[in-house]
Amino acid sequence: MWGLEYIHSIFNSLESIPLEERTGNFGMDHAAEAQRTDLMTITRHVLNEQSKHPEAHGDFTILLNHIVLGCKFVCNAVQKAGLAKLLGLAGETNVQGEAQKKLDVLSNEVFVKALISSGRTCILASEENEEAIVVEPLKRGRYCVVFDPLDGSSNIDCGVSVGTIFGIFMAKDKENPTLDDVLQSGKNLLAAGYCMYGSSCMLVLSTGNGVNGFTLDPSIGEFILTHPDIKVPSKGKIYSTNEGNAKYWDEPTAKYVESCKFPKDGSLPKSLRYIGSMVADVHRTLLYGGIFLYPADKKSPNGKLRVLYEVLPMSYLMEQAGGQAFTGNQRALELLPTKIHDRSPIFLGSYDDIEEIKALYAATY
Repeated sequence: MWGLEYIHSIFNSLESIPLEERTGNFGMDHAAEAQRTDLMTITRHVLNEQSKHPEAHGDFTILLNHIVLGCKFVCNAVQKAGLAKLLGLAGETNVQGEAQKKLDVLSNEVFVKALISSGRTCILASEENEEAIVVEPLKRGRYCVVFDPLDGSSNIDCGVSVGTIFGIFMAKDKENPTLDDVLQSGKNLLAAGYCMYGSSCMLVLSTGNGVNGFTLDPSIGEFILTHPDIKVPSKGKIYSTNEGNAKYWDEPTAKYVESCKFPKDGSLPKSLRYIGSMVADVHRTLLYGGIFLYPADKKSPNGKLRVLYEVLPMSYLMEQAGGQAFTGNQRALELLPTKIHDRSPIFLGSYDDIEEIKALYAATY
């Protein structure tokens, strides 16, 4: 199993390495692979976006590059988890009261070190830490990053897809970061994304100009653009929810799911697909359309998913792809959290499908 000291040394050494050299190259055959060198990598894509802003200093690009490197580390750890004895419980619980998996602990450590060593962040908020992490003055930058280092970790032991979710805000004053710098509305997000660790490793990113998907090519250690300009279909054939909670739902949610199964307009019923890992369920919704819903209920009246590092980043991506995100009473990106670990109900997906659930709530309340 990797020692945390090894991970620390890797990230601490990054500051002395030029950005253009921080890419993976794992012994590829140059003669055989020469034709593949013109691929659109995520580094090249981000640099292209940077070139559209003459005033940019490259800080945002460097930050994203460190996030990408963190994703590569976690992907490698997930793939080797069984062999490296990283499965099972770590013996601690996080601030949510959930038992921490060994990979949870490692993933959180990886991203905290990656973000701090970039020298471009001033305050961080992670699902695994009760309080926000304020970066020491000598390593501060102007960005705030909120993240869930390993979403869906309860599925690790059975091999189901898990992922990392992140969002980036601008700090008001990098010299004096406060909690207010991370407790911002989703409308202030500069970028958001997730990295899904499954049958392939895929990073989906938006910097405010559409959504693009990059798949990790392990032969060269680079994320390659495979899903340019992702657009969610305006209406889908899939709904995704935990129907085990149906007895606790409110009336609009119950009516909507009933209409999915027994449509009154003569159309075919929607198919139910639910994995239980938000990254995997939202990823499918983004590509195929439909709706992902985790509503408030009698057991969780404030909802279950966390606003800062789950609801806001995913809602940002869905809107950038042409879909919608709704909480039951407002646009999700207008949520303003008051605490790092605030929760909210969420309905997100295809534009027309969200319009239907919005109409049901409007008619009921």
